[in-house]
Amino acid sequence: MAILLNEEKNLFTLLTDHTMYQMKADEWGVLLHTYYGKRTAVCDYSYLISYENHGFSGNPYEVGDDRAYSLDTLPQEYPSYGSGDYRESALKVRFGDGTTACELRYEGYEIQKGKYGLPGLPAVYAEADTKADTLIMHLKDITGQVRVSLIYGVLENLDMITRSVKVENIGERPLTLERVLSTSVDFLQDGYDMQTFYGRHAKERIPQRMPLGHGMQVVGSTRGTSSHQFNPFFILCEERAGEEQGSCYGFSFLYSGDFYGAASVDQMDQTRVVLGIHPDNFGWLLEAGESFQAPEAAMIYSDGGFGLLSRRYHKAYRNNLCRGKFKKARRPVLLNSWEGVYFDFNGDKLVQMAKEAAELGVELFVMDDGWFGKRESDTSSLGDWTVNEEKLGCTLAELSEKIHELGMQFGIWFEPECISEESALYREHPDWALQVPGKRPGRSRYQLVLDFSRADVRDHIYAQMCEVLDYAQIEYLKWDFNRSISDIYSAVLPASRQGEVAHRYVLGLYDLLERLNSRYPDMMIEGCSGGGGRFDAGMLYYTPQIWCSDDTDAIERLTIQYGTSFGYPVSAVGSHVSKCPNEQTGRMTPLETRATVAMAGTFGYELDVNQMAPEEKEAVKGQIQEFRKYYDLIQDGDYYRLTDPMHNKGLHAWEFAAEDGSEALVCAVALQIHPNGPGFWLKLRGLDADAWYEMDGKRYLGAALMEGGIPVPGPRVEYESFRMHFIREKNA
Repeated sequence: MAILLNEEKNLFTLLTDHTMYQMKADEWGVLLHTYYGKRTAVCDYSYLISYENHGFSGNPYEVGDDRAYSLDTLPQEYPSYGSGDYRESALKVRFGDGTTACELRYEGYEIQKGKYGLPGLPAVYAEADTKADTLIMHLKDITGQVRVSLIYGVLENLDMITRSVKVENIGERPLTLERVLSTSVDFLQDGYDMQTFYGRHAKERIPQRMPLGHGMQVVGSTRGTSSHQFNPFFILCEERAGEEQGSCYGFSFLYSGDFYGAASVDQMDQTRVVLGIHPDNFGWLLEAGESFQAPEAAMIYSDGGFGLLSRRYHKAYRNNLCRGKFKKARRPVLLNSWEGVYFDFNGDKLVQMAKEAAELGVELFVMDDGWFGKRESDTSSLGDWTVNEEKLGCTLAELSEKIHELGMQFGIWFEPECISEESALYREHPDWALQVPGKRPGRSRYQLVLDFSRADVRDHIYAQMCEVLDYAQIEYLKWDFNRSISDIYSAVLPASRQGEVAHRYVLGLYDLLERLNSRYPDMMIEGCSGGGGRFDAGMLYYTPQIWCSDDTDAIERLTIQYGTSFGYPVSAVGSHVSKCPNEQTGRMTPLETRATVAMAGTFGYELDVNQMAPEEKEAVKGQIQEFRKYYDLIQDGDYYRLTDPMHNKGLHAWEFAAEDGSEALVCAVALQIHPNGPGFWLKLRGLDADAWYEMDGKRYLGAALMEGGIPVPGPRVEYESFRMHFIREKNA
């Protein structure tokens, strides 16, 4: 059983294969957090909590003269605003009389077999081989107006604990939720580092590690998406933690909109971590009897450093978050038209690209932006999802048929959430765009954002998309979103509910994606938001892969994909070989290196193959064959970061190792070249120490490869790459 209860002590212990999480309702009904970390024999860890009289830390009225009992210093499971705890709160309620004092007390619990689900929201789920249980802790405000249900999913063999929160108005008057975070964890000590992942458009998820001092370290987004700037995943770790050693706590938010994550050290050198919907764009009116469901947060602890933490997230998200046919089915190698031709194409040109690509072994041709309305640039036609048959020279069904006759699948690009002012839809329904009355809206990329909080808007876009998808054979849809959201106002909601728009927008996005997945189960949807602007666990529930970044420069991608790997599996990373000089940087990189980097993802090409030299085409054939050969190892193997490209300027390397240690693929890219330069040695991971491995006709002991390493050839040209495949001998 994953949940152990000591009813005499009101002690609740959650157990996974290797970790333990514990809480306790004390004599005053306060739910205290007592432990989270490595699994031990079960005991009551509340003995660690210190009770002291600290000046200006007030005391609940019911404790009488006990000045040592203060919510301002105790480790709490779900701290609320106005309770006498002056640290970061997880819940803030504004009651009907304008007050905000909310004190929660333990009311009861439920234990359910299996993992809970969240209607309308993404959530990790339990497969048949997943051991999972659900614990629901009920708390009640002492005034009797609010019930808070803390929901815990315990997935034993994934070493994951998920959290969500449901808030109910059980009073007689309306109230407003001003903050409902999904998780809060208190640690009794300080001395932690916080690793976050920052960036910008075309440079996402760059690791940043900072020691936590007194005060607060905050990451978040109010852009309407999880954003390029910060990712809704971060790590709390001890100072000595590295790739293979030390304690690490991962906090991942399964949500694709505004988020808020913070870690703080208080006056008593204790650390608090919170994560949930960003309160700046949030306010939710609850009438009497109504409830609000917060999104899910997924927590994993590792005592084996960042590498073990990442591999646990990879396995959980690959197998228990992604859904549908393409969770496990082999995904085709694709060619996307965008960087090859941009808007400059017709049907014949696309077919010629596809024909050349098919001869090289490409399996899927994707027609990107420019096929609809009067779309000859990015200034018009979003919202008018009708095929421009004059431009294509045929119907979409006919174009799709021509592609399929080449033995390829066919894919298409959409940007359903946005609208151009130069469009028939905007002229007919200007109120469907998010914009504040009496104010001109902020533009970005010449486009506005549709109000996806409205069912009528979503229904119209859904009907338009179905008109396209129903009448052509389409196996792939690229879902793009090329701006941040501003001017958040819905024309159909009253003033008292305008704070709900940002969250209702995300719920509407999920609703439309769910409907498309249900209607087209054999069509894969790839998420995209200007590349990596919405690369989050929430989107993986609906789109099993996400375009990692609009930056297709292979050398730039090393850092982007390195940062992404901390919280997300390789199978989620959309990565392509692009042309040189690169469109974003002008850099010249060997074709083989571009392939090596793109293979650390879903793999494809984004260039005009008709412009490639004969020797390059032959190289592409070999790359595709090699990727197919290693597909299962790359997508399902254990991923190891062998170097850090941000600090190791000479070489960056990574490894895919079979879970049973039977084989490994090591990839490396030289970042610098010097005459008479030093050598490089890489220590492998995940092998069978006592077995012998073969690579290029040579034999190596597994222990030697892991402890001594393998020399990497000196680069002969700038940015040269190497791929080394090790196979365990059959008699080992």
